Amino acid sequence: MGTRRKARECALQMLFAADAAKTSSAVLAHNYWNDLGETDVDASTREFADNLTGGTLSELETIDERIRTRAEHWRIERMAIVDRNVLRLAVYEFLFTETPHTVVINEALEVARRFSTFEATQFINGILDGIKHDLEKKPAEKKTENTGENLTEEKKHASSS
Repeated sequence: MGTRRKARECALQMLFAADAAKTSSAVLAHNYWNDLGETDVDASTREFADNLTGGTLSELETIDERIRTRAEHWRIERMAIVDRNVLRLAVYEFLFTETPHTVVINEALEVARRFSTFEATQFINGILDGIKHDLEKKPAEKKTENTGENLTEEKKHASSS
């Protein structure tokens, strides 16, 4: 298993604990690495896991709103705790890291296969694929809007000449 996947698994476990116990990320990381987590995890894996966990918790409102846009007929608080935290972790990576979207989805599904059910992987895949589509569509829309603005400026300039 790669160190980044290991970090994602550790981050998921910390997010699970944060969700269940409503613990702050600093206390959570301390407790996880000293009492609950694996002791043989290298420093870079720990750092990546801590960054994913802290970032996800600090952007939770934004992340949950993005999930709500694609989780039709599902309230986040009604989702299985593992599934919602796999989604949160993946959406954090979509929005706030440079990790390619396809890699994020593949990693989320691998983590879900280990910690959840087969049906959950299908559910997670559907939501993440929809969010990926939304994110990849936005830059194209902005380009179209900018092109439209440029044409408007050109028309204004041409008509005033």
